[in-house]
Amino acid sequence: MTELIARRSVLGLVGVALTGLPVTLVRAAEDDPWPGLHQDVFRNRPISEEDGLVTLEAPMRAEDAALVPLTVKVDRDKASAPLSLTLLIDKNPAPVAATFFFGEAAGEIVLSTRVRIDAYSNVRAVIETASGSLHMTTKYVKASGGCSAPALKDADVADQELGKMQLRQFAAESPASASREAQLMIRHPNYSGLQMNQLTGYYIPAKFISDVEVKRGDVSVFRMEGGISLSADPNIRFTYRPTGPDDVLTAVARDTDGLLLNGSWPVKSGKES
Repeated sequence: MTELIARRSVLGLVGVALTGLPVTLVRAAEDDPWPGLHQDVFRNRPISEEDGLVTLEAPMRAEDAALVPLTVKVDRDKASAPLSLTLLIDKNPAPVAATFFFGEAAGEIVLSTRVRIDAYSNVRAVIETASGSLHMTTKYVKASGGCSAPALKDADVADQELGKMQLRQFAAESPASASREAQLMIRHPNYSGLQMNQLTGYYIPAKFISDVEVKRGDVSVFRMEGGISLSADPNIRFTYRPTGPDDVLTAVARDTDGLLLNGSWPVKSGKES
């Protein structure tokens, strides 16, 4: 076996020599997961990159790899209405952090959430529009260990708070604005399956929020399919289009154990609450 590995290494270096490329560049290309993700997630469909339709705000170096804030904005003047947003973290064990599917009540698209990052990685936001085109922006984030970082809370405390939901509402930026902002907060440990129980030494089984849907009345604002890369206590700030004083926002969430969570809040006018 050792001889076989050595032979393959020599052949690889010979191949590099024939290409004329430095060894470091070839290894970097081999380590790049994006081509595989492009195929697996998007079936190699054409993607317009950095065309200004979608922007991503992310820290260059994260203060906490288990709580990395991301904000995505879509320029609605540059394309047809966005149908979905996919957040990917190239080097994570499960690269697709979440996919958001937007409904008729979504309004202007400004969406923020928090993710885990397991190694220095490109973080990507990919928008699919109603016309079927894909648009991507990418940020490189220096963070490591986020997926295996110890749970933030004691397991007993986490179980006691499990499933609590809260909605914070924000005033419109201007009286003429067609959109409002709200922030959905869900108490859930979102165990990744890579975290270890410090008392027992065993890995904590994966258990995370897999589905969330927010509606204004009977009309969808967004539906999210999530994975282990979302941080503990999922937190989603989003925009929606209100219609009147009788509006009600509802949220339904489900985790991988089948736990169903529900919340309902009347839309408040005026200052944030």
